[in-house]
Amino acid sequence: MGSAKKHLGQHFLHDPRILRRIAEAVQCGPGDTVLEIGPGRGALTAELLARGARVSAIEKDRDLLPHLVERFPELRLASGDALDLDWRQVSGVGDGPLIVAGNIPYNITSPLIEKALTPPRPVRIVFLVQKEVADRLAATAGTKTYGGLTVGVQAVARVERLMTVAAGAFVPAPKVDSAVIRLTPREQPLIPSHQAGSFRRLVTALFSARRKQLGRGVRQVTGWEADRVIATLQSAGFDPRQRPEVLTPEQFVVLHRVLVDGGEALG
Repeated sequence: MGSAKKHLGQHFLHDPRILRRIAEAVQCGPGDTVLEIGPGRGALTAELLARGARVSAIEKDRDLLPHLVERFPELRLASGDALDLDWRQVSGVGDGPLIVAGNIPYNITSPLIEKALTPPRPVRIVFLVQKEVADRLAATAGTKTYGGLTVGVQAVARVERLMTVAAGAFVPAPKVDSAVIRLTPREQPLIPSHQAGSFRRLVTALFSARRKQLGRGVRQVTGWEADRVIATLQSAGFDPRQRPEVLTPEQFVVLHRVLVDGGEALG
């Protein structure tokens, strides 16, 4: 099969105990359809198939395809970039229930998560990611790791940080530890899909100046006069002197609604 390819961000997980725990976190069984992103040599694939699920996979490394085909004749396998392919078409579920899992490359973690959370969303998403990213996803308001990524993801999904995976569990070992996260999309997202773009722009803008007071940040986003900003924030229960980093995802949604209703298009 050859060695791992650095340009593809390959680090193969080989610890059977951890692989079993990840498969358990996926919570799949007979009748479930799972799409695995980047099966590599098939270590997690084997665990998922052993649970009776229908497993599809997307693998970018063409050198690994013959091994996967030979080892798993029942695997529905697509060759290509997971960011480019239609996941539901690959898995054959259409708009039906889908579970997504994988040990994903560090260098495309954010766009993969964004794609995974684009409607129609999966039932569950279980990813092995860089520990720092897992910390950010699961962070709470007011902490150092809390930021725009946290708010954007938590607005549409519940986040569980399940376990840390030491670098030594991989071949080759990455320079940092990893962690398993489980994202469960909300039945009713905090922000409707048609407002996702303006919500993301607002959150990103405010966190780009996270040490500034909320009033100053909103002034920069909207271009409103100070008096209007203060009055709008206070009427919605916000202290213009507080900092954006202390607002919960729910509060960001309220803030977005107030600004949109107040006439600010936010992009």
